[in-house]
Amino acid sequence: MSQPSAQVTAAEISRIAGVTRATVSNWRRRHDDFPPPSGGTDSSPLYDLESVRAWLASRGQVSAANPSEELRTTLRLHAQSGGGTSDLLLLVLAAAGRSPEELTATAQLPDSDLLTRAQRDVATAADAVPAADAVRFKADDAAVLRALYACVRDEGGQAALGVLAERELEDSAASGAYRTPEPLADLLAGLIPGPPVRVLDPACGSGTLLAAAARRGARELYGQDTLPVQARRSAVSLMLTAPEATVTVRAADSLRADAFPGLVADAVLCNPPFGVRDWGHDELAYDPRWAYGVPPRAESELAWVQHALAHLTPGGHAALLLPPATAGRASGRRVRAELVRSGALRAVIALPVGASVPLHVGLQIWVLQRPEPGGPERKSVLFVDTAEMSAGAGGAGTAVGATRVRGGGGRSASLDWAGITARVLGAWRAFAESPDTFEGEPGVAHAVGVVDLLDEVVDLTPARLVRASRAEVDPAELSAEVDGARRGLVEAAKSLAQAAGHEEWSPAGATAREWRTATASDLARGGALTLLRTVPEGARGRADDGTEAAEGADREPGTRAVLTASDIARGSGPTGDPAELRSVAAPLVAAGDVLVRAVASGDGPMARVAGEEDAGALLGPHVHLFRPDPARLDAWFLAGFLGAEENIAGASSGSTVLTVSPGRLRVPLLPLEEQRRYGEAFRHVHELRAEARRATRLAEETARLLAGGLTGGQLLPSRETAEARGRDGDSPH
Repeated sequence: MSQPSAQVTAAEISRIAGVTRATVSNWRRRHDDFPPPSGGTDSSPLYDLESVRAWLASRGQVSAANPSEELRTTLRLHAQSGGGTSDLLLLVLAAAGRSPEELTATAQLPDSDLLTRAQRDVATAADAVPAADAVRFKADDAAVLRALYACVRDEGGQAALGVLAERELEDSAASGAYRTPEPLADLLAGLIPGPPVRVLDPACGSGTLLAAAARRGARELYGQDTLPVQARRSAVSLMLTAPEATVTVRAADSLRADAFPGLVADAVLCNPPFGVRDWGHDELAYDPRWAYGVPPRAESELAWVQHALAHLTPGGHAALLLPPATAGRASGRRVRAELVRSGALRAVIALPVGASVPLHVGLQIWVLQRPEPGGPERKSVLFVDTAEMSAGAGGAGTAVGATRVRGGGGRSASLDWAGITARVLGAWRAFAESPDTFEGEPGVAHAVGVVDLLDEVVDLTPARLVRASRAEVDPAELSAEVDGARRGLVEAAKSLAQAAGHEEWSPAGATAREWRTATASDLARGGALTLLRTVPEGARGRADDGTEAAEGADREPGTRAVLTASDIARGSGPTGDPAELRSVAAPLVAAGDVLVRAVASGDGPMARVAGEEDAGALLGPHVHLFRPDPARLDAWFLAGFLGAEENIAGASSGSTVLTVSPGRLRVPLLPLEEQRRYGEAFRHVHELRAEARRATRLAEETARLLAGGLTGGQLLPSRETAEARGRDGDSPH
């Protein structure tokens, strides 16, 4: 009996073929032999994968799928024949430790030898992953094994791991398994004085927070998650990203079945599930962890807070990501009061909307410290409000309701994480160093005395407590600041009007122009451009998409700024932390390079041309670099077409997080002179977008200062303006 074929959507066909969705729609309409739907609905049809592949081959259309997309497709076919994916997680760990040459040789082995080699590889990693059963590969696993080895070879272990976890989460119907955005994870880890040696995450998910702790020097990583697939994924991921650390991950519910009852850690980082009613309230009523009061049934978050404190060494710190309701719900008042009274709660930090899922809620970080016997009396709590720091210049602010964060993209990627991190860590470190003399920043950071917090509600919402501090601003200083912001706004408005007045384009005619295109991989093979990427040390060579790994481009990464995907979205200069590029080979950006974000999500442009201000920066890990030959390709022309919405969609793969495959992006084949005309038009579009962002940012800042000054009592409305409105009949009286 032949194996059943997987079914694919039109979007997946476009990614396999390396074309746009519109092209697939045209094929369906114009070619009678295009495979008919084999399932789905009229509005969302599904097509037999093997029939589609055969049709593409008959037309000479070579598959443009990258290795991770090939692995994803092969897994879908494998699942329909009854195969699972959990065993393959172990194989990723083993394969990641082998050279590209070894992986190529393995993938080319005959089926029987391939199965034997994979069996041997898995055996070397079996003890490292929690709840790993004995693995026995079968003959029909060969195609998946080849795809996995190729994916690890060309895109690294983390890429293969992400595809496997995505597949297993779908198979287990584990909705609500989300990934904490990396900048947010780094912020939480940065709030821990350190570096801490032993770190615990009792709801570790895919291990993002523990990976952030490892980047800060943690050497003992402990994780627990209720989903076995997440525990296994976290263990493998951490072993790949922090090979020098000792990793211990367990699969169980931390509140009901603590896997580390005797563990005392230097730090706890946690993004716990939110709003869970059935967390064990009745069975855990007399649990010794509730030193600050039994958490009410509706307050699972306060159970996680106390679980974290119970695992800390005296003086140790914890940072938890929590929903804003935790700070003010009436049911949690008594526990909050005891956390404040005892000095265990050190800071509450409000984040902008969109920092993490759910994207419509402004989440909060609680920083806690386990009291030390005979330690100093803590007389105040720090409150920081970054809620108004939405997106720097790129629009509204990746990557928690009753859940965690799937993917690292989304609006989180467009937030001004560099600004948020600097402001939060600056306030926290100043407060931690000298709480009694901390002056704060009016409207942003304010230390509130314990006595003032212990009222009848114990509301710990930062906005309420921080914004009250605006009355401390000097009226003359605020007035001068408003005048400066207003002058900047007027200048930006003039520049925006000038940019909007550019009219050097005309209609193409009765129908849209059609292009003859080539993929970026084709252009790279022809020498018209070079694709560069930032990769872990040791991963060398050229991937199937033509992307080349950097060959140790920078020997002192700590001396250079890093150009990140957020910088592209916001239109800012390089703002990344070079410390994050330890153990990687990062190419240097040159003026004229074209930079494309690697994740197709969030607001702001997907591509831009590097200017002189970007030259010499290190390329961030989530950015693709295209270096065109100026004698054959115009940089602005290239950036305009590479960043086009339909082009990005056609070259992206994934479900929740859309990852851009740079080699599959398509570029029209035009003479250089015509390219330059398009390039000049795209440059004007870029300037228009930049001026609009600047004007919007200055308008928001001016309005914020004015509103705050009027409500805080530092500014007075103009009497002359009010009288004029009255004479014109605008008065409401």
